Amino acid sequence: MKFGLLLPGQGAQVVGMGADFAKRSDAARALFAQADEVLGLPLSQYCFDGPIEQLTRTDIAQPAIYTSSLAALAAFEEAHGKIEVAAAAGLSLGEYTALAAGGVIDFADGLRLVQLRGAAMQEASEAKPSGMTSVMGLEREPLDALCATVAAETGAICQVANLNSPGQIVVSGENAALDVFDDRAKEAGARRAVRLTVAGAFHSEVMRPAADKLHAALEAVQFRPAQCPVWQNATAAGSTEPAELKANLAAQLTAPVRWQESFAAMAEAVGDTPFLEPAPGRVLAGLARKIVPSAKVLNLHEAAALDSLLSETEA
Repeated sequence: MKFGLLLPGQGAQVVGMGADFAKRSDAARALFAQADEVLGLPLSQYCFDGPIEQLTRTDIAQPAIYTSSLAALAAFEEAHGKIEVAAAAGLSLGEYTALAAGGVIDFADGLRLVQLRGAAMQEASEAKPSGMTSVMGLEREPLDALCATVAAETGAICQVANLNSPGQIVVSGENAALDVFDDRAKEAGARRAVRLTVAGAFHSEVMRPAADKLHAALEAVQFRPAQCPVWQNATAAGSTEPAELKANLAAQLTAPVRWQESFAAMAEAVGDTPFLEPAPGRVLAGLARKIVPSAKVLNLHEAAALDSLLSETEA
């Protein structure tokens, strides 16, 4: 069984995620128990039962999604045998899951890193009120120019943060800048400019204090050579080298997420190999259809899919 892996990022969380995998699979259940022990938190309870207000906190959501995705993969391998991973990539937070799946970091080390990452991002967001706006219908070049103009006028951070798929780009910034940007984007020809419900301006200079804390933590964690190329958000390129993977991960919090470029390059690199997107997301499968319509992405979002996925690979 050979797959590329696409690992979901923050925003995919939902109450109940991972519960059906934990009920069915000893391996999945063991990962949730290990997460509870490592973090000293009832993470499994938050995943299975909520409340959603707790689960959506950045410092809870990130380790919860990381654990749920790896638990889904563990359940699949328990049922069907070891997956041969051709390539892996994760959206923002999901890059940590991709590194764990690719054998670069241990599960527990990755869990501690994403907990620290989430807490540092939450703290940076509270220190500087900020947010993100999803823009449809404008390309990066005019958006970069508009962000620079708004930043100069307001004296506040405003920059392109996510390049998700053709025609869908997300801009991050301080609230004072986004209040101006949202109107200007529509005047510039955007079909839509919608403020997102997020804690802060992720993948922008607002996150610089969080990036500094994360950099120090990363230095203390052993990275091994990846078992497959891991495609990184900051570079849109695959790597197996520990030093390169670590450096790009440290840069990720303040750099744009180049997902469209990453997936297009990954899909070309793996050819006809199907991709697998584990729980709790389906977002990346939708983006994949827009980026490379011919790519095949299978969703492992619920335990019932454990029985049907192999037949889908043959369809």
